[in-house]
Amino acid sequence: MTYNIDNIDRKILNQLQRDAGLSMDALADRVNLSRNACWRRVSMMEKASIIRARVVIVDPKTLDLELTVFVMIRSGSHDSGWITKFEKVVNLLPEIIGAHRMSGDLDYILKVRVSDVKGYDKFYKNLISKIQIADISASFVMDDIKETTALPTFKS
Repeated sequence: MTYNIDNIDRKILNQLQRDAGLSMDALADRVNLSRNACWRRVSMMEKASIIRARVVIVDPKTLDLELTVFVMIRSGSHDSGWITKFEKVVNLLPEIIGAHRMSGDLDYILKVRVSDVKGYDKFYKNLISKIQIADISASFVMDDIKETTALPTFKS
């Protein structure tokens, strides 16, 4: 389904990215639409997969997941069998909250959430027991300066 996003849709998306729990009445008020018009737009954006999900963002500290680690991987193999296995392993490990195939010197970067360095070591040992990796290194986040799930809604 093709859907062309206009400025009102961008306002709706901006509001929902800040608080997906807004009632339709509150959302409509914030974007200056009637409740029904706002509901129709949200519904259409959901059907077009522009809005993929409405989620709750949990404070990682409350789950004892205070350490963010960026794991850099050089695979050593680029055949389809290794890639398929790697993707399966990544999807099995809940500590991995982001995984990206890269251009350049690195093959993959993983964003991992664990409790502490010991938690990372346990994750690391589990990962390398499941798949062969040529080179792996990690950087630990010292301070979160900015972290958001919200995409910019303005036109560039």
